[in-house]
Amino acid sequence: MTEALVLNATYEPLCVVSGRRAVVLVLTDKAVVVEVGDIVLHSAAHALEVPVVVRLARFVRVPFRSQVPLTRKGVLARDHHRCVYCNAPATSLDHVIPRSRGGQHVWENVVAACGRCNHVKADRAVADLGWRLRTAPRAPSGAAWRILGSRRMDPRWSPYLGSSQAEAATA
Repeated sequence: MTEALVLNATYEPLCVVSGRRAVVLVLTDKAVVVEVGDIVLHSAAHALEVPVVVRLARFVRVPFRSQVPLTRKGVLARDHHRCVYCNAPATSLDHVIPRSRGGQHVWENVVAACGRCNHVKADRAVADLGWRLRTAPRAPSGAAWRILGSRRMDPRWSPYLGSSQAEAATA
C-alpha cells in the first residue's frame, strides 16, 4: 500500500501515514481526501480510492521539533549521495572537524564522503590537506525536511510541501 501526506485543516503539512491509516481517517470523518492515488479498495457495496493527500477536518495544534534529527540517510540525501571532497558516489560520513580534535556530531560538521577520501582524510582537518568543500554543510530546514526527513517523496505532495523545499529534501 502507498503512503499519504496528512495536512492540517489549514493545509499545513503535518506528517506522512500509511495508505491504510489515511483510509481510516477518511472513513471516520476525521479527514477529507485532497488527492487520490491509483489504488482502489473494494468492498461488497463500495469502492474507495486510496488517498495520497488528506486534510484533517479539524485544526490540530502540533508542536514541532526545531531541528531535523541528524541521520546517515539524511546527510546522504542533503549532499545528494555525492562526496563533498571529490564528487564521487558517497558511501560514508565524515566529520569536517574530526571528533578527536573537538568536532561535534552536528549537521554543520558532518558531510557525505566516498571511502577513499574518508580514509585519506582520517583524523586531519580539511585545511591541513589543502582540500575544499564543494558546499558548506548546514542543517536542513523547511516543511519538507521536517515531514519527510530522508524519505522519498510522492510527486503529488510537492504543491503542499513547497516545490523548492521538497526537491531539496528528496534530491
